Amino acid sequence: MPQGNIKKLVHDRGFGFISGDGTDVFFHMSSVEGGSFEELQEGQLVDYEIDDEDQPRRGNQGPRAKSVKPA
Repeated sequence: MPQGNIKKLVHDRGFGFISGDGTDVFFHMSSVEGGSFEELQEGQLVDYEIDDEDQPRRGNQGPRAKSVKPA
């Protein structure tokens, strides 16, 4: 399971980005496990998985995380 630091959180829109292995990874608040989205902080270390499903989203750019958990 990869680890990364939360690069940016957009609390009012319910999403954020994780600085992963050289690539920023998008995550939605619904993918947070083991805590709540509101408890996450920028710079915090998290574990996550890459969502292999091709889920359409605006621009469909870059990978999307699932199972985001504080490390």
